[in-house]
Amino acid sequence: MKNLIILFFSLTLWGACKKGSESPNPTGPSQPTSFDLSSFKVNGTYGGFIYYNVNMTPTIQASFFAPIDETSAINSISLIDAISGATIPISLSFQNGDSSINIRPNNALPALTKFTFTVSGGLESKSKVKIQSPVSASLYTEIDSTAKFPQISDSALLDLVQKQTLKYFWDFGHPISGMARERNTSGDVVTTGGTGFGIMAMIVGVKRGFITRSDAVTRINTIVNFLITKCTRWHGAFSHWINGTTGATIAFGNNNGADIVETSFLMEGLLCARQYFNNIAVANENALKDSINSIWNAIDWNWFTQNDTQNALYWQYNPSYTSTNDIWSIKISGWNEALIAYILGASSSTHSIAEIVYDNGWANMGALKNGNTFYNIMLPLGPNLGGPLFFEHYSFMGLNPEILKDAYADYNLQTKNHTLINRAYCIANPNNNYGYSNLCWGLTASDIQNGYNASSPTNDVGVIAPTAAISSMPYTPTESLAALKFFYYQLGDKIWGQYGFVDAFSLKDLWFASSYLAIDQGPEIVMVENYRSGLLWSLFMSCPEIRQGLTKLGFTY
Repeated sequence: MKNLIILFFSLTLWGACKKGSESPNPTGPSQPTSFDLSSFKVNGTYGGFIYYNVNMTPTIQASFFAPIDETSAINSISLIDAISGATIPISLSFQNGDSSINIRPNNALPALTKFTFTVSGGLESKSKVKIQSPVSASLYTEIDSTAKFPQISDSALLDLVQKQTLKYFWDFGHPISGMARERNTSGDVVTTGGTGFGIMAMIVGVKRGFITRSDAVTRINTIVNFLITKCTRWHGAFSHWINGTTGATIAFGNNNGADIVETSFLMEGLLCARQYFNNIAVANENALKDSINSIWNAIDWNWFTQNDTQNALYWQYNPSYTSTNDIWSIKISGWNEALIAYILGASSSTHSIAEIVYDNGWANMGALKNGNTFYNIMLPLGPNLGGPLFFEHYSFMGLNPEILKDAYADYNLQTKNHTLINRAYCIANPNNNYGYSNLCWGLTASDIQNGYNASSPTNDVGVIAPTAAISSMPYTPTESLAALKFFYYQLGDKIWGQYGFVDAFSLKDLWFASSYLAIDQGPEIVMVENYRSGLLWSLFMSCPEIRQGLTKLGFTY
């Protein structure tokens, strides 16, 4: 037995020695069958393949599972301006046994620009294996913190914003009707509500010395004469859009007739003009007063309660339809921008609505109340988180919320708290939209990329509209002025133009509108003036009819 064991170990040892003495593989070590990215960082941080707030001289590090062929790297790695398509000159340095590359631009990159970094399928390892998965990453460079324009006093800046924005209504007003074009690409399409805002802007222009009183009276007389002689009216109310040359109605979606809310915005501006241009010894001003009164007295507010059959106002009258629901569309219920329609309806000396129409139609017998707290701020009225900020602008360009209360709300608290909630949401930024901050805030209806959106905390697509914060200046003066300065000094090279601030922008997508809209430009001029002097509030609230209407509906003011 002992001899058998010795024999077994001897045979095992002989086999091991024999195996160890065999010649090595003549073809060398086995080759890798794949070559791919192992890690990717920008300025030492991994963030996937989208990077925001990248400095102007970034270091991009790409590491691989095998050493890289340098020639193929030079030909396969690129940094491209995503907007212009220009290729950015870069330098490559190899590390970690040539398995990592540091890539840097040769010159500082421009601020607020999107770049695409790519590693194409032509990249090879030193053993000539091509990369299995090409690489693509997006880099968005940071805001250039240097001031784009010389620093001026706050008062001078407000003057500048008002004067520049007025040009939209004054220089760009329709050459025939004098009315406000709906947007800067609208041609003959003029807007009824936007014209009301533009008239209020012209009053500001006179007060601030941007235009003369006589020129403003001439322009507004042109507008009212066009409205009276050229435009179709339905029981005194105008359509949403009008052809500025002919006066013909232009359909707004399905609305092909009257729009009582747009008519209200127009009337808000006209009543302010009547109160401001009040020198009856001047023929043009006296004629303007008479024309405005004729438009005002012709509006049959009761007819917009479905011909006095409903305890609510209806937004649109559509004469080409047959069913009641199509003829009368959209019951006007709060909380939104349309409070002014009920105030004017109650204030009419010719066709006044009853108090029950306000309580039932607008207030829904109190259902417009909210009372919940958002970001530790109580919201008196409206949807959760408040909705878009234009809810607090359009009606309050003339109505003074600082002194206004009724059974449903203190409107000073409503306008301020809604604005603060909107701002607090942008600071909290739950959707991680790049660029939102305590200086860059304001969600409201505006243009967006390839469309239009009523932006709000519950409908946030990453787009900021300057009008939201600027037009809230009477409610949040410190916060709104800080935002205005950020828009002008930090982003002015991107969003300040011919008619003031462009309509909207997205730092997340590095999109900057080229558009200007009457309903966004107008509130900026008017609400800044209400912050500075209370001018339009004083004019509108001085109308004896308005005071009577507010009292009728149970307001204190």
